[in-house]
Amino acid sequence: MNNLRPPIDYPTVFAPRRARLAARMGEGVAIVPTSPERLRNRDAHYLYRYDSYFYYLSGFPEPEAVMVQIAGKAPRSILFCRDKDIEREIWDGFRFGPAAAREVFGFDECFSISEIDTRLPQLLADQPALYCHLGSDEHWDARVLGWLNAVRAQVRSGVSAPAAIHDLHGLLDDMRVIKDAHELAAMRRAAEISTAAHSRAMRAARTARYEYEIEAELLHEFRRGGAPAPAYTSIVAGGANSCVLHYVANDAPLHHGDLLLIDAGCEVDGYASDITRTFPVSGRYSAAQRDIYEMVLAAQAAAIAATRPGALWNEPHDAAVRVLAQGMIDFGLCHGSLDKVIENGDYRQFYMHRTGHWLGLDVHDAGDYKRDNAWRALEPGMVLTVEPGCYIRPAEGVPPQFVNIGIRIEDDVLVTDAGVEVLTRATPKAVAEIESLMRG
Repeated sequence: MNNLRPPIDYPTVFAPRRARLAARMGEGVAIVPTSPERLRNRDAHYLYRYDSYFYYLSGFPEPEAVMVQIAGKAPRSILFCRDKDIEREIWDGFRFGPAAAREVFGFDECFSISEIDTRLPQLLADQPALYCHLGSDEHWDARVLGWLNAVRAQVRSGVSAPAAIHDLHGLLDDMRVIKDAHELAAMRRAAEISTAAHSRAMRAARTARYEYEIEAELLHEFRRGGAPAPAYTSIVAGGANSCVLHYVANDAPLHHGDLLLIDAGCEVDGYASDITRTFPVSGRYSAAQRDIYEMVLAAQAAAIAATRPGALWNEPHDAAVRVLAQGMIDFGLCHGSLDKVIENGDYRQFYMHRTGHWLGLDVHDAGDYKRDNAWRALEPGMVLTVEPGCYIRPAEGVPPQFVNIGIRIEDDVLVTDAGVEVLTRATPKAVAEIESLMRG
C-alpha cells in the first residue's frame, strides 16, 4: 500500500470555495471558527480535530483560528490564527503563524488571533449582513454578539451595523453535498485504507478471543495506511451485540458460531469512509446466518441499483425495504402480504433505520434530505452510504434459529453522470469471497 499522497495546493483547492461562498452571500461578512481543543482529563487533550465547515473553506489544520469572508464588490478572505512561537513549538510542534499561513493557504490577509476582538467590529462596520452559525456554542455566540454590539455602539458616529443575521451553514451545506475532485480523491484513499482494515479483521477473526483484538487490527491498518484516526468510534459487535445498532464497548468475548458485525472507517485529509461488514467468527456461515445475510445483500444490491442521478433520496431505501420485507415474510419473521407488511411497518421490528446518509467531512455529512417537504433528487458528485440491515432480537414468534443474528452491509457510493461508483467495492462481501479470505 502506497502511503504517500501528493501535497495539497491549498490556494487552488480552497480559494475557489471561498469565492463561491462570497458569490452566494452577495454582500456581508461571514465568520467561521474552527473547533476548540478539548480536555480529556486534567491537562491532557483529546486528539485535535478541526471544525468541518472551517476546514472546508480554509484547509487550515490548527486550533485557535477563525476565518472571515467578506463578500461584495471587493471580496476578500481573512484568517486569524496563532502567532509563530518558537518556544511553544518546542513543546507542542509546528505553528504556521500569520505570515506563512497567508502564503500557504492563499488568504488575502492574516492576523494574530490576539487581534480578533479589535478587528472584527471594524470588519463588521457598514456591512449589510452577518453570516454565522449561532446556537451550538454559548461562549462563541457571546463573542459574536459582543462584536456586533460594539458596532451598534457606534451608530451615533455614522457607523451602521449589519441589519440581518443569516445562518451560514445553510449556504455551506449546499456546497458541501457536491464533492469536488480533491474531496473525491481523499474519499477514495480513505476507502482504500478502510478496505484493507476490514480484510485484515476478517483474517484475524478466527484466532481472536475478544472484540477489542479485532478493533486493534482495524486501528493498526488505519495508521499503517497513513490515516490519522478513525472517522468515528468503531463498532466491533459479536453475537447478540450485533443487534445493538451503536454498540461501541467492543470488550465482549468472541464465540465460535457467532457473527461479527464491524462498522468502521478511517479519515483521510478530513474525509470519512464508512464500511460495515458482517461475517462468521468461525469462518463459515451457518444455514440461518447465510439466509439472512443473502437477504440483506440482495436488499443492498437493490438499493444501489436504485441510486442514480435524478432518483429521489428515498428510492434506494424503499427498494431495500421491499426486498427485506419479502425476505422476512419468507423466513417467518413477518406475516401477511408484502404491501401490508410495508404499510403497517411490521418490518421495522427487524429493520429500524434508514438505508443511508450523506458522507464527506463528517461521517453523517452536511446536506438536506428534503427540499420544500419533498425528497431531494440525487445529483452527480453526491456521496452517500447504502447500508440495509436486519437485527433479530429474541421475541415471541421469532424462529429460534434466527435469534441474535444481526447483519448490516454498508458501502460508500458516489453518484456519477453515468450512474454510481461504489468507492468501497473492493471490500469483500460475497459469502464465498469472505469464507475464502478467512480460510486463507
